[in-house]
Amino acid sequence: MAASPAKVVVIGAGMGGLSSAIRLAHAGMDVQVIDRAPVPGGKMRTMATEAGPVDAGPTVMTLRPVFEELFDSVGASLSDYVTLHRETVLARHWWHDGGTLDLFASREESAAAVGEFAGAKAEREFRAFCRRAERLFTAFDGPMMRAAAPSQAELTKHVATHPWLILDMAPHRKLWGSLTRQFSDRRLAQLFGRYATYVGGSPFRSPALLGLIWHAEEQGVWRVEGGMHQLAQGLMRLATDQGVSFTFNARATRIEVQNGAAAAVHLADGTRLPADIVVFNGDPAALGAGLLGEAAQDTVPRAKTHPRSLSAYVWSYAAVPHGPEMVHHNVFFCDNPHTEFDPIAQGRMPDDGTLYICAQDRGTGRTPQGKERFEIIMNGPPVADGAEATDEEKETCRTRTFETLASFGLTFDPRPGTDWLTTPRHFAKLFPASEGSLYGRSPHGLTASLKRPTARTSLPGLYLAGGGAHPGAGIPMATLSGRHAAAAILMDRTST
Repeated sequence: MAASPAKVVVIGAGMGGLSSAIRLAHAGMDVQVIDRAPVPGGKMRTMATEAGPVDAGPTVMTLRPVFEELFDSVGASLSDYVTLHRETVLARHWWHDGGTLDLFASREESAAAVGEFAGAKAEREFRAFCRRAERLFTAFDGPMMRAAAPSQAELTKHVATHPWLILDMAPHRKLWGSLTRQFSDRRLAQLFGRYATYVGGSPFRSPALLGLIWHAEEQGVWRVEGGMHQLAQGLMRLATDQGVSFTFNARATRIEVQNGAAAAVHLADGTRLPADIVVFNGDPAALGAGLLGEAAQDTVPRAKTHPRSLSAYVWSYAAVPHGPEMVHHNVFFCDNPHTEFDPIAQGRMPDDGTLYICAQDRGTGRTPQGKERFEIIMNGPPVADGAEATDEEKETCRTRTFETLASFGLTFDPRPGTDWLTTPRHFAKLFPASEGSLYGRSPHGLTASLKRPTARTSLPGLYLAGGGAHPGAGIPMATLSGRHAAAAILMDRTST
């Protein structure tokens, strides 16, 4: 008799869980995905408005080849499941001094715009910065981001055989210090310093190496037709086509262990799901907190999940805007980044924070009419306690957010009430044991990226996927984590 296929239970239908489920089902395994939410996507969530669902999670899609490779790996085409539009303007940036700068999908266009914005010297500095970011990205893409379990020894060897990397990495400098040396115009240092927040860090505490994130964005930013949640829906359809089954509104409470290996997943309603393999696509800190049972509690050391990365205050709503002409991605900078990151380091809301706005209904070639959907993100600190956000905190955030935008001439009709706000404390409730952190472990420190947990845990049969695992936060990285998890599982099954 033929052996029955290995039974896999994936806890969490985020990008990492979906990615691993697709690959494992294609390899012939019996895969079931469960999620405590009613829909797939994890942090790629939405809020309902009269203009339609508005994104309330990630908004920036880069590194399209990562997603194309996932679909190609199972004989499918990304374009058959998701419609993507490449944005000509990557983002539009505003400063209080009246300066406005667009960056483009073309380096030449961006360089010309920088020159017009800040002068010929700034243009030369920008071109040099782009070359440096490209060299760093190219050097670390393979041995770091695409490696299943990068090691410090291997990376040290890689740098030793490419000594020019040491100068580019600026290993003894933080990102802010590196950027202020590269740009004589502090506004450009502030602009590229915000890329530290893409992985939940402060430019004052994150390594200079994170400047390479710019090259990922320079390669192209894509708008998902219908909103970012449609990407998760597309992956779910692909997974279903591969034979994956889904159960939503199902909360996992315990990973059962037998004979020293994962053997089943128990749900809050008493259901027991037998499993040869369990993939956990939640915050790895939940395991250490004992939220999946005592047997799984020691599988991920605390040093791999702490200290925590940034959280955020997120507004998702529909309104009619009045003021400056926005594109799909927009950034309104505060005067001094210290007024943003110093309070966050102290566990407080920014006194004056930079505000990012995704104008969901805008993009290349689109001029919306009437009410539009918007997502505004202001960085915030993670929260260690489980207290609810107070009405005072919410109203303070509302005042600081919309008064800041009004100072740029941007207003909304109507101005949203606090019901449309997600606070760090709300994120902490949505994602157990996360402390509201949206990016997993903090990226602060030169070797922080090596301290994240990888796909394998110390418990046989239990694997990790998602933004809290290697290679880190962001939808391309979370998707890659699913590939790493599937590869580790298939390798271990073959080895066994």
